[in-house]
Amino acid sequence: MISIGLAGWGDHDKLYPAGVKSPDKLNVYSRYFSVVELDSSYYAIHKDVVYRRWVKDTPGHFSFLIKAYQGMTGHTRQEMSEADTDQMFASFRESILPVIEANKLKAVLFQYPPWFDCNRKNVNIVRAAKERMSGLPIALEFRHQSWFAPGMRDRTLQFMRDEGWMHSICDEPQVFPGSVPTVLEVTHRELTVVRFHGRNHSGWTSSGNANWRDVRYLYRYNREELLVWKEYLLQLTEDTAEVCVIFNNNSGGDAAENALQLMELLGLEAAALPPEQMDMFEDE
Repeated sequence: MISIGLAGWGDHDKLYPAGVKSPDKLNVYSRYFSVVELDSSYYAIHKDVVYRRWVKDTPGHFSFLIKAYQGMTGHTRQEMSEADTDQMFASFRESILPVIEANKLKAVLFQYPPWFDCNRKNVNIVRAAKERMSGLPIALEFRHQSWFAPGMRDRTLQFMRDEGWMHSICDEPQVFPGSVPTVLEVTHRELTVVRFHGRNHSGWTSSGNANWRDVRYLYRYNREELLVWKEYLLQLTEDTAEVCVIFNNNSGGDAAENALQLMELLGLEAAALPPEQMDMFEDE
């Protein structure tokens, strides 16, 4: 099984007919895709009432790939006591209970920062996170190449298998240690995640730019690139029950179009676009 969705639902203007208000966008989004990556959970631990609203706004087959709060992955660089860390994880777990109870949790995605390199201390941090998330499906994405360097690649993958982590595979520029290669390996029989960040090499290194996020993910995959990935995804399904694909290349509004194109290439059913948006598939 292959499921396809986007990172967030608010910024994909090509999906929505004119006049659709922000509170109604998730419901409209769910007519096109069966899964969404929830990124706002990275910036704040939401109140459970927020998740209850999102659960209500989506059909029964819909699911959420929820990004772990930034404090849980060390992005805040804040030193915390064991007690405070335990409380943070507990608060996060409690917040997403409505999604869990509705059977709409695809997985919680732990994306560790670019400076989180491969060493014993960080291995123990990852192991402790797994213990605190016991009983929940969790996916792991490294952002430092050292985890997949020669001599470490197989050990990293075996560690993920042994610990029960689902692999989050990336397609992104290979520009410096803070990016990871595409490692087409399954580590969990239930789910594998694939996230498309685009291939904008120059934009990936523009962190000094005030609008670097708008530049980094400015990329549109062409048909040939998607055809290559079609074969990769079909290969992955041989070893895992589901491959969840997320397009994050939305700086130029390309994520939705690429996702629908890939669905077409895979023969997956997709809802028709609003009439005023049909030209998004026309050649420029």
